[in-house]
Amino acid sequence: MRMRFEAGAEDEFETACGLLVACLARWAGEQGLLVDGFMAEAMLAYRHRATVDGRLGLWEPRQVEELLLSWLPEQVTELPGEERADAPGTLRALLRYLHAARLADPRGPALEDSLAAVDVVAERYPAAMADRTRWGLAKFWAMTAAEQGVDVLDGAALQRFAERAQRGEVGYDQQALDAIMERRLTGRALSSVARAEPQLPVMLPPDSELRRRAEASAIVVRLRGLAEWAGPDGRAVTAAGRLRMADARELVDVLGTGDKAEGVRSSAALPRLGLLVEWAKKARLVRVVKGRLCAVARARPVLADPLQLWLRAFEACFEMRQAMVGARSGWHDESMFFDAYEDVLEDVLNTLYSLPYPMPWPRLRDSVHLAYRARFQLDGGSDIQHRMWFEHADRDLRTVLDTLAELGAITRDRGMADPVFLDVDLAAEPELPESMPPELAELLGAAGVTPDPAAQERDRRLREELTARPVELLRLTELGTRALRQRLLAVGRDAPLVGELAHAPAAGLLGVLADDYDPDAAGVELAGWIAARGERDAALRQLTEAVRSMPFRVRAQAMLAVLLTALPDGEGERLLRGLRGDAALAPLVLNALAHHELLSPEDMTDAEHLLVLAENLLQLVELAGGGDGVEEVLRDQGPEARDAVAAALHSAHPDRAGLEELGQLAARVLRTPAARLGRARNRRSTAGRSGRKRHR
Repeated sequence: MRMRFEAGAEDEFETACGLLVACLARWAGEQGLLVDGFMAEAMLAYRHRATVDGRLGLWEPRQVEELLLSWLPEQVTELPGEERADAPGTLRALLRYLHAARLADPRGPALEDSLAAVDVVAERYPAAMADRTRWGLAKFWAMTAAEQGVDVLDGAALQRFAERAQRGEVGYDQQALDAIMERRLTGRALSSVARAEPQLPVMLPPDSELRRRAEASAIVVRLRGLAEWAGPDGRAVTAAGRLRMADARELVDVLGTGDKAEGVRSSAALPRLGLLVEWAKKARLVRVVKGRLCAVARARPVLADPLQLWLRAFEACFEMRQAMVGARSGWHDESMFFDAYEDVLEDVLNTLYSLPYPMPWPRLRDSVHLAYRARFQLDGGSDIQHRMWFEHADRDLRTVLDTLAELGAITRDRGMADPVFLDVDLAAEPELPESMPPELAELLGAAGVTPDPAAQERDRRLREELTARPVELLRLTELGTRALRQRLLAVGRDAPLVGELAHAPAAGLLGVLADDYDPDAAGVELAGWIAARGERDAALRQLTEAVRSMPFRVRAQAMLAVLLTALPDGEGERLLRGLRGDAALAPLVLNALAHHELLSPEDMTDAEHLLVLAENLLQLVELAGGGDGVEEVLRDQGPEARDAVAAALHSAHPDRAGLEELGQLAARVLRTPAARLGRARNRRSTAGRSGRKRHR
């Protein structure tokens, strides 16, 4: 049971969603809670399809509010006369179940805080569901038809209604429809939210060390000096809002900007000082009030904390398009980078984030060029014009990179590009939109895309440039990583930080490591978690107990695999071998050791072979969500499946309820009574060994 699925993995998500909702309904019944299964499915679909991170087990207040006030009103249709589902009640039950089943992401709020968030929004939910401007387009027309007496479950009747609507013979709420269409066209509909790729975990020093580094930033020193110079009383500025020349000359010396002030008649001709003043304004450190440049009183705590001041300065960079690369005169044209400033800057920095190797400038430059081609549809114009446009955009991007380097957000060195950047095929057969430009599809290695000669020539030149000589290499600093991670989290993206799980419950820790961490980062995170508990053996017992108590076998298997691969110096293998005789964990342990080729078939007893066979079949049932998925597999295998199921039923596997379900499924598909399946192994002594080739 994974708690996050790729954006296009709809079949896998639907299976997991069905399993989760079934388990939720069963648990809720035991707890005396009412759950609407359809609403529960819609809630999980929201988390999978309409949020940038797609984490099913993490519910912050913003997701609770968006679900109840936007997604459900947009997507869920409650026809006139139907009983209204208790969506807030179902959400409360879902949140409780996720915590009870140890599926809640430990990086999210405590259960009490999430329930409180539901309570805050619940009173507004009925009005939101009734607000037509929040409806989706399909819901709008279905509700309009139902309100006019059309049976929307009758396809023919609904088609006749649609034809009358197209002829203008149907009355409807034009104002609501306009609002719905505007939301769709502007991309504000939740159904149009694009999933962001999860970032790799990063490691950062403590804020005390980052604060020391921020204090050393020349930009931080100058911004603080500018605010102190302006003071609460302020300094007079010209009618155009610029510094007076005498003050500008003084500031050039005080702040050490390096501008040449001799013979200059306007502060507008001092670019570095002008940029610094605009920077301080965008960072809300100073402002112009009644003709005076004044320090902002509320910024005093920020000015006193170098790390917060540095972060404020970094954030302001995204608002400084005009100051950074805007036209300085009427005849100067802005570049493509200027037009796409915030999006390109965001993409460039996100590309550098958590990257294991420094990014070579030629690779970054060419990927940005492809983004320009897609955005601006460069069909017209000659190659010379295109080259000029790209060079102009490159100069502007490098200007901003210069500023970020001076701030201390990135480093720029020279060296040979890592071989990983020499392969154009950055992804193996990705699923890409049909409308994607050929150049971008070729960069991403789209299957079935034949590169045109121009793309092949660009690839050849890029490889030559990367291999011929040292190139500029860019990397985020730890301060830059800290700041960008803050931005990623602010928009709901997943940006794991090694060490943030030190106080997580054992099941939550192993679940996140299994879902999101690479082996190296998982090893560091796991070591920190164990160290935080003091006594190593007790910590390991907590971890194995978390695996033992996980109700989903596939997730328990993944959690156990983390222990096997992330514990240092073979400790994971020794731990699992020590659990080989544990009645509850033995099937998972044997499966893990065999899967990682640490245990050969010859090293297992017949009883252990049966345990592995039963475990794989039970995980198959879980992965397929039971029912049709498993039945199809069993039907395809025929007599071999009958023997395998019979052997599994005779194993000592501890999940007796799971085996009973497996037996019932097999009996239904193979048309063999469960009792006869139970006797089949006596007639075929090789059945236990036939399953050894069927490891997951």
